Amino acid sequence: MSTQNSKAKQLIILSGKGGTGKTSISAAFAHLSAARGNSRPMVFVDADVDAANLSLVLQPGNLDPKEFWGGSLAEIDPEKCINCGACSAVCRYDAIFPDPKNDQVQWIDPIACDGCGACVYACPTGAIAMVQQQEGNWFQSNTPYGTLFHAELFPGRENSGKLVTLIKQQARLYAEDIQSQCVVIDGPPGIGCPVISACAGTDLGLIVTEPSLMGLHDLKRVLGTLRHFHVPSVICINKADIYPEGTRAIREYAAAEGIDLIGEIPYDEKIPRAMIEGKPVTVLFPDSFAAKAIQEVWHKTTSLLQLQED
Repeated sequence: MSTQNSKAKQLIILSGKGGTGKTSISAAFAHLSAARGNSRPMVFVDADVDAANLSLVLQPGNLDPKEFWGGSLAEIDPEKCINCGACSAVCRYDAIFPDPKNDQVQWIDPIACDGCGACVYACPTGAIAMVQQQEGNWFQSNTPYGTLFHAELFPGRENSGKLVTLIKQQARLYAEDIQSQCVVIDGPPGIGCPVISACAGTDLGLIVTEPSLMGLHDLKRVLGTLRHFHVPSVICINKADIYPEGTRAIREYAAAEGIDLIGEIPYDEKIPRAMIEGKPVTVLFPDSFAAKAIQEVWHKTTSLLQLQED
């Protein structure tokens, strides 16, 4: 990238399951980005809206929630309900039954309701309407390492993919406003809808895996998802020294698939200690084996993205 009008690159950090160290690496990247003092700071996104935890390490301030409105659920107007039972007869989710407070009218359980709308069409008096629901909140927060976009989906709510798309869009627009070089996305684990929303349109995927049979299996699934969206990918093995045979299997797989293995991070108790303190490991233990290995991964990643140093 050579001009200040260049569009910000998008890096997504993914893993096939939780607990591989993806967020620890994302937090370290935030610190390393801020430490280099670039005039075009990176913007960070925690795309795991179901169980966001990057904020626990980056410690954002000014948490001013913005409402996220997603799907719609059916609601009954008790003034119009004649308790005919037509709605409950067509509900496949057993979400409609007599109101606990007034058994002369029907009531819809908002947790059980799937929002299909069948009851709306079945009601002879027009007593049921689909009402859009607030399903969570999203935040644009300041951290010691830059700006973080993150969100929380309310328990039992759907549309996590839609919420991920929203905070990604907000982060991209903000990055354009401040002429940021890169948006770094700490992706959700797995390969479900939130992951699909998170990885679409990104420029590079960094897959964090661990040396185990399950780790290799999950690596293949994540790689398949990124390839579907034509996102170039690289691999990093965390806790690479705990199972040498597993690490060797991942190396062989990466070589066979033509995927660059850009780092092997050793098991280091300094990482969980840093997480307990709510700090990136590169802040508290910059000379630890893990921190030095993460710095190597960071330098290789920024080189692949062709990011400029000040």
